[in-house]
Amino acid sequence: MTVRSRTVACAVAGGGPAGMMLGLLLARAGVSVVVLEKHADFLRDFRGDTIHPSTLELMHELGLLEEFLTLPHQEVERLIAQVGDSTVIVADFTHLPTRCKFIAMMPQWDFLDFLARRAARYPAFRLEMRAEATGLIEEAGRVAGVRATTPAGPLEIRADLVVAADGRSSVLREQAGLRVEDLGAPMDVLWFTLSRRPSDPEASMGRFDAGRIFVLINRGQHWQCGYVIPKCAADEIRRGGLDAFRASVAALVPFAAGRVGEIRDWEAVKLLTVKVDRLRRWYRPGLLCIGDAAHAMSPVGGVGINLAIQDAVAAANLLWQPLYQNRLTTDHLGRVQRRRQWPTRVTQGLQIAMQRRIITRVLRGGRGNLAPPLLVRLLARCAILRRLPARVVGLGIRAEHIETPAVETAGR
Repeated sequence: MTVRSRTVACAVAGGGPAGMMLGLLLARAGVSVVVLEKHADFLRDFRGDTIHPSTLELMHELGLLEEFLTLPHQEVERLIAQVGDSTVIVADFTHLPTRCKFIAMMPQWDFLDFLARRAARYPAFRLEMRAEATGLIEEAGRVAGVRATTPAGPLEIRADLVVAADGRSSVLREQAGLRVEDLGAPMDVLWFTLSRRPSDPEASMGRFDAGRIFVLINRGQHWQCGYVIPKCAADEIRRGGLDAFRASVAALVPFAAGRVGEIRDWEAVKLLTVKVDRLRRWYRPGLLCIGDAAHAMSPVGGVGINLAIQDAVAAANLLWQPLYQNRLTTDHLGRVQRRRQWPTRVTQGLQIAMQRRIITRVLRGGRGNLAPPLLVRLLARCAILRRLPARVVGLGIRAEHIETPAVETAGR
């Protein structure tokens, strides 16, 4: 079978938020880039659908915010938690120094489609759908490209830089032999949807009861529901039967108790296996990992997408010029890790602290009323304290800004 080949400055494996944002920014700067996405489209259930204030700020810097916000979305100005019988505002985004003082809840496929359409306006950009990255091309001790399978046959992309943005189970990361440090996670999440009625509450929220944690996200016509369970407990829950699971959901969401029959079978309940890990080294000569391929995040705070997009912006800022001028070195890749490693470590540290001090204790608790922890009581009493978690969740530890130029000519 004939192997198709192409040569570009940068090949990106993975058409998620990190890969698509990096592809857009490099092409916008005139750097030839191809993004490989293994699926035929971006339609996937229960992907992260949060567009944080920092990402909305990036859209403004690109001159795309007004157009972007015409897409269907819901605006979340505050994060609310119900702990036992107490309802508390955990984070208040209305004080952030950004143009959009809210999290936009938007289907991730709409976000990715938007980025793909904008990137396609630049001659230097190419998106290959149904192209699954399967291996690295290595020459003289460095990565020189990537191999992929496509419906039209094998594809080889020769590139000065290969970026692994192919998620927490990254094939390219594994083939590169980069060491992963597993930080552990005490929970998994069962995701499903329930219909939403006009009489339902408006606010998205997390509910913490003794032994149980439940997340409700208002998606307009339906609720996106996350049932947080102890690690590896999914099989035990399934063995208990669907009726028992529905009854548990009805007890946690009384206003929707009459709708739990919408959970028709276990196929309607998707398991998110939670991982928290990070690479000790994000790169090899010719290869860079970003997003979940470099650091899988806990769902605590929903910040994984934000971190991935910030990685992409930092990588574009630091690499576009050496790529354009054909002078990329391994030191340039190290600068990306040094720029993004500290905010990643701090964010994961905060997530792990939350997992240990709150989530693990709640999940191990018995039935009965749950007393709010000290942190929750402080947030309930002092409104100004809610600005700190809002900044961590909404902006991240180090917010990146667009420094790449916009050119209309094709790159090399």
